[in-house]
Amino acid sequence: MAAGRVPHRTVKEELRANAMGRLRAGQPLFRGIVGYDDSVTPQIANALLSKHNFILLGLRGQAKTRLLRALTDLLDETIPVVPGCELHDDPLAPVCAACRARVAAEGDALPVAWLPRERRYVEKLATPDVTIADMIGDVDPIKAARSGLPLGDELTMHYGLLPRANRGIFAVNELPDLASKIQVGLFNILQEGDVQLRGYPVRLRLDVLLVFSANPEDYTARGKIITPLKDRIGSEIRTHYPRTRQDGMTITAQEAWVDRDGDHALRVVVPPYVREIVEAVAFAARADPKVDRRSGVSQRLPITTLENVVSNAERRALTHGEPLVVPRVSDVYASLPSLTGKIELEYEGELRGAEDVGRELVRSAIATVFDGYAARADTRPVITWFEGGGTIELTDSTGSTTLLQAVQGVDGLARAVAALDLNLKDGEPARASATDFVLEGLCALRKISRTEEGTLLATPSERKARDPRQERAAETLMDEDDEAPVKGKKKFYN
Repeated sequence: MAAGRVPHRTVKEELRANAMGRLRAGQPLFRGIVGYDDSVTPQIANALLSKHNFILLGLRGQAKTRLLRALTDLLDETIPVVPGCELHDDPLAPVCAACRARVAAEGDALPVAWLPRERRYVEKLATPDVTIADMIGDVDPIKAARSGLPLGDELTMHYGLLPRANRGIFAVNELPDLASKIQVGLFNILQEGDVQLRGYPVRLRLDVLLVFSANPEDYTARGKIITPLKDRIGSEIRTHYPRTRQDGMTITAQEAWVDRDGDHALRVVVPPYVREIVEAVAFAARADPKVDRRSGVSQRLPITTLENVVSNAERRALTHGEPLVVPRVSDVYASLPSLTGKIELEYEGELRGAEDVGRELVRSAIATVFDGYAARADTRPVITWFEGGGTIELTDSTGSTTLLQAVQGVDGLARAVAALDLNLKDGEPARASATDFVLEGLCALRKISRTEEGTLLATPSERKARDPRQERAAETLMDEDDEAPVKGKKKFYN
């Protein structure tokens, strides 16, 4: 029999052996997982080498599910199974009654099927309405009636997800959401290998690796892991967000849909400073007291933000007939709809509103990144030009040619852009993006201001110092009788 040439080993022995092979060869344990090389990945390796069931604890967007799914790469490419068996029984060591009967009757003539590793992973999102029948199984009275067997017979059982994961990996996401009685069922399988269905004892000697994920805050917010089950989970591993901006940028570049496809797709070039700013927004949100840290700021925030940034630049390029899509810093403000839905606010943040908080996070991120670049350039002539009364009308929809023409008269701007030593080989779109970076950076550092209509001009304090009468005329005045704003109202974003 073909299966006779395949050594019989349990799933945990298989995962241990394959993990040892990768470690011995100096290969990464998981492909596509960034930022966990010195923290989470070694702990998972230890759990696998110990043949432990384990749980990943971490906030949303920390690649917990991705890690669990990546475990399939450590399984053998294929394994021999009894054809038609719901439990994927090993022909050399069957556990279900039907397969044992087939092996006894057919012997070496028993046909063998081969199960690929992708079909050996079963995943279930825990919700309060999950039943023991969904997870473990139930007695099937129709099957019992047709076969003439008593209800307590193993052959009358309808198998749930866990038995169908036999000889594979069974993952439960958000374990605390699972009802306590279902967790007891899992505990019974872990400890004793049996379970009772409708009062009938059924022994299932399953060969399975049980892995779980959970948000630590869910222990009190929605439910908790029962103590007996928690006690029998071999390893508890904590995940985390990217610890460096570079790690975050690598993850975002890996996951974000930036290289657009299709018949009408344009070539996309994302400047490195735009990628840095998008990532810095996530880091700023995780440190901002107005954002709920217990909820976390998912890595999906910079991923969806970068996609929206590229889409805004793509829309602009299509509108103006430009052959190249080069996102600008101002496009990050246009991506606020993809940002505000990814953050949960504290009370102070709720008072200000998600859009205002999001706009401030973007401004802070731009200031952080531009401050690192600005050391190379002298921007004082640019600021002085605005303080002298210069203004520019720009929006995120302004075409590259129009933008470059509008800034031609700004003293020192071209020198400041050149001093940043950016890659401007992609023509006008790249030069327009770099110019926008300098202007938005000065706005973020509060050196110049931008009105609601998109006009760049000196900060209110500088204008007031220059001409108090002009400043008073530009301020918003309300008629005390009808409360109508006076013509010429300006709103400034710093």
